[in-house]
Amino acid sequence: MFLDVLRRRNPKFLEAAMALHRQGEIPANAYVLDLDTVEANARVLKTEADRLGMKIFAMTKQVGRASSFCAAVQRGGIDRSVAVDMACARATHRAGLRVGHLGHLQQVARHEAKAAAATFRPDYWTVFNGEKAAEAAEGARAAGYVQNLLARIKAEGDTFYRGHEGGFDAADVAAVADAFDALDGGRFAGITTFPALLFDHKTRKVLPTHNLATLTKAAEALAKAGRTGIEVNAPGTTSSVLLQGLADAGATQCEPGNGLHGTTALHVVEDLPELPAVCYLTEVSHLSGGKAYCFGGGFYIDPIFPDYDVKAIVSDEPTVSASSLRSVEVPPPSAIDYYAMIDATGPNAPRPGDTAVFGFRGQAFVTRAYVVGVSGISKGMPKVESIENGFGEPQSWPV
Repeated sequence: MFLDVLRRRNPKFLEAAMALHRQGEIPANAYVLDLDTVEANARVLKTEADRLGMKIFAMTKQVGRASSFCAAVQRGGIDRSVAVDMACARATHRAGLRVGHLGHLQQVARHEAKAAAATFRPDYWTVFNGEKAAEAAEGARAAGYVQNLLARIKAEGDTFYRGHEGGFDAADVAAVADAFDALDGGRFAGITTFPALLFDHKTRKVLPTHNLATLTKAAEALAKAGRTGIEVNAPGTTSSVLLQGLADAGATQCEPGNGLHGTTALHVVEDLPELPAVCYLTEVSHLSGGKAYCFGGGFYIDPIFPDYDVKAIVSDEPTVSASSLRSVEVPPPSAIDYYAMIDATGPNAPRPGDTAVFGFRGQAFVTRAYVVGVSGISKGMPKVESIENGFGEPQSWPV
C-alpha cells in the first residue's frame, strides 16, 4: 500500500536500504528506518503542536521502540513518549525519552504500578476504573509525588477496536474527577479516548469519531463543575495537518505514531508534510512452483485497509523502477509467516539472494522482525545506527 508513495516521495531511502542489504549491512526480515526523515517529520509535528499550544508525545510501537528512532525524534524536538504498554515504557525510557503518558492503550498490571511510578514518573497516567486509579496513586505516593491521572471515558455511540473497550461512563466524569482528587498520591488531570480520528475509505478523508465529541462534551461538563486546566488527550491517525481540528475540538495533547514515519492511512491518498520513512526489507530464499519464497517474520498487513495486490521491489541491485515490481502472496494472519511467495514468472525472474522491499503501515512490535535505523541518507552517506528487536534491544547479527 505504501510502496508507491515510498518510490515516489523517498526513493533515495529505498535505494540506500537495498544497497546496505546488498553489502551485508542490513539483515533480511527487517523494518528499516530513514532516521533523517524521521527527525524532519518530528520537527514538523512539534512545530505545529507548539503553534497550537498542544503537548506532543511520540508513539514508537509501530517501529519496535527502536533506540535510534527515539533519538531521531528527540533531535526533531519531541522529548516524551506515549507508552502503549510497559514494554514501551521501558524501551523509550532506556532510549532517553521521558514517559509522557502511561496506561493507554494497555493498563499497568497491579504489581508493576509501584515500579512504574518510581522508575518513570509519567507526566500522565491513564486509568480505566477506580482500582487502577488507586494502584497508580499508591505507586506515586510511595515514590514521593502526586500522579496526574487521566480518565479513559466512553459514551453510547463511541467507537472502539475490538479488545480496546473499557473506561468510565462519560456522564459520570465530574464524580470521577472528585474521586481521583480524593486519592492519596493522585489527582485528576483530564480525559482521554481512542480513536479520536479515523480514516474513512469512502471519502478518503480523516474524520472525527463520536469519541472526540464525547471528549468535548465531557470537558464542557467539567468546566461547568468549576474545573480548569483540563487535559484532553485525543490520539488517532495523527498528522500535522490534522492538529488544528483536534485543537478546535478542545484537545490539548496529541500522540503521533505513524505520522512520525509518514504512514498514516491519509498519507496513502494525500501528499502530507511528513515523508514516508519506513520500509520492510527481506531477501529471496528459494524458488518453487513459479514462486520465489522470501524470508518472513515481519509481515503485517494492517486490517484498516481492504484487500489489495501486495507488491514488492525485487532486485539484485538498488532500484525503484516499476519493472522491478512483483506481486506477492502473504500468508494470512492465522499462519506463521516463515515465507511470503513472490511471483517468479516471466523475464528477469527473482533469484535466491535478491533483495525484496515492501511498503507497510507496520506494527513491528508484534512481529519477529529486526528494526534497523539508518542515518545519513539525506547527505548521501547512509550508515546503520542500530539493529534491534521489537523491544528496542540490540541484536547480535549476523550471529
